[in-house]
Amino acid sequence: MINPLKITEMLSQANQMQEEVQRKLGEAVVEAESGGGAVTATMNGKKQLLRLHIDPSAVVGLSGGSPDVEMLEDLVVSAVNAAGSKADEIIKTSLQGMLGGLKIPGLGA
Repeated sequence: MINPLKITEMLSQANQMQEEVQRKLGEAVVEAESGGGAVTATMNGKKQLLRLHIDPSAVVGLSGGSPDVEMLEDLVVSAVNAAGSKADEIIKTSLQGMLGGLKIPGLGA
């Protein structure tokens, strides 16, 4: 027989663990670059873009003086996607640690 008091306690613990994971993800910071450092994206574990740095040489030096906007856009997308992938790894690691090795479909591992 299931004790209803234990269920309430377990739900409370699950909520506390979720809040802790969210806090940790908000504090985690990842960085990724593209174009040999021409563009750098900094993101937190919640996949919020915190900073985007574009080296000035990426704006004018790549196509003989006139800006190559299309290439710069590609570099930005690449850096942001790479940072997002790193954030995904942090999320996956945090969830696996919280679940203590419990295998849940869709979480990998």
